[in-house]
Amino acid sequence: MIDNASIESLKNSIDIVDVIGSFIELRKAGANYKANCPFHGEKTPSFVVSPSKQIYHCFGCGVGGDSIKFVMELEKLSYPEAIEKLASMHNFSLTYSKGSSDYSDAKRVLEAVGHWYVKNLHHNETAMKYLLDRGISQNSIETFEIGYVPSGGEVMQFLQRTLLPLPKAAEAGIIAQNENGSGYYARLVERITFPIYSTSGSLVGFGGRTITNHPAKYINSPQTKLFNKSRLLYGYHLAKESIYKNKKIIVCEGYLDVVMFHQAGFKEAVAGMGTALTPEHLPLLRKGDPKVILAYDGDKAGIAAALKAAQMLSVAGFDGGVVLFPDGQDPADLIAKGQSESVAKLLRNAKPLIPFVLEMIVSMYNLNDPRAKEAAFGALKQYLETLSQIIKDAYIPMAATLVGVAPSLFGKEANVARARESFTQKRDDIGYLSILKTLIENPNLIDNVLSVMDTTMLGEYTALFTALINGEDEHPGLVGLSINESIKAMDEKELNSALINILTIHYRNKLQSIPRDTAIAAEKKTFLLKKIKLDILPRLKKGELVAYDSLH
Repeated sequence: MIDNASIESLKNSIDIVDVIGSFIELRKAGANYKANCPFHGEKTPSFVVSPSKQIYHCFGCGVGGDSIKFVMELEKLSYPEAIEKLASMHNFSLTYSKGSSDYSDAKRVLEAVGHWYVKNLHHNETAMKYLLDRGISQNSIETFEIGYVPSGGEVMQFLQRTLLPLPKAAEAGIIAQNENGSGYYARLVERITFPIYSTSGSLVGFGGRTITNHPAKYINSPQTKLFNKSRLLYGYHLAKESIYKNKKIIVCEGYLDVVMFHQAGFKEAVAGMGTALTPEHLPLLRKGDPKVILAYDGDKAGIAAALKAAQMLSVAGFDGGVVLFPDGQDPADLIAKGQSESVAKLLRNAKPLIPFVLEMIVSMYNLNDPRAKEAAFGALKQYLETLSQIIKDAYIPMAATLVGVAPSLFGKEANVARARESFTQKRDDIGYLSILKTLIENPNLIDNVLSVMDTTMLGEYTALFTALINGEDEHPGLVGLSINESIKAMDEKELNSALINILTIHYRNKLQSIPRDTAIAAEKKTFLLKKIKLDILPRLKKGELVAYDSLH
């Protein structure tokens, strides 16, 4: 049982704005704070939090109470569970009149295992060499408490040797039960470990990087009572002082990026944990009202994550920018090479969030096609409509310039859905773009495609196909296509079917054009027409891909 005096002490040490602000986005409204109520759907905020009274109330559905009641209702917890959740969130040590709690037991397991991981690192030459080769200093290893987890058997032996109860270790996410329920196995095995802390500095889980070429490069602790990766940012507990002081937060992709950023003096760096930024991260990013810099790799995955995050942040009213690191390098690589000044310059010249989103949207469309241009206009207008009126008006001229239309069009009523639908219903476009998307994701198939067709067969997409063949990975059209989720890549069977359709249309058109071609001799025309009718088209009809013949 939790001691009553301990509960009162916890209540006096927490602030309702901090508590509720950890779960939902709060906006200042006079002396109070407002938000959309998390307990019922609404578009106009009627949920009010009073710092002076330390209570909340929704004028829409009538719910209300204090910090503990909020956590109980939102997380569906009992009163003692909500107390323990709050204590864990704020790194507060509760006292118990009898026994202990799941939270305190889980924390005890995590802390013991974390110390053991740190000790193991210094006995594993391979893990230490990897870190040192990546440019990580001994001081950074100690600051971030980087460790190493050996084999699963050694994990189980450690838990048994230290009398740490296995069910509690499972609740903490260190081990998991076998499917048949016969025993347990270690979740992290033969990996460099990165402890993950809550914003208040309480250990809640671990991330692990393989050094044995395991297909899953990174694995995180599972969802537990303590660990929710959608509400956490790696390194935040170390970065928050600099974030509040410098009014800036650098969001990067990986643990090592955070470590190297801090090592180079960029102590505002944090990272998500294997997932893109989500709306659940917004309350944490909002703390201290910093400018948000997205510092991502310039590869396809990095660009897609940056676009999604930039769109979400700009719509939520954040200020900030995007940096995409060039030539497939990540921040950790550049810093390790002694190029910290180059990194600083990139951060200073970050592309503002809204211009970045506008440019990336336009890059997804071929503006030489009037209907694609209309669809691009529709997509831009749809995005701008999600911004505040003042911000929207400020960026209309830029959007108009990018898509090549009059700014006044953005102020008129436009059927955005019809514009985009008319574009997406053009089957030839979708077929050609799907082929290109497939080749972007599977470049080893390019030679197969070139053996049966010429670049000119893709019509208006010939230039894009040529850029792809020439390895122009940073071509705006290819970048836009690579992150356009409405265009799907195909498997090899689907690709072959799409090629057969294109080739069939191509050779049928040849049957019409060859007789009218004055540059071809009559005898040659007869030969070509027979070849198409009696050889090429029948083979295509059987599902056989035919080697390309220019038919000249």
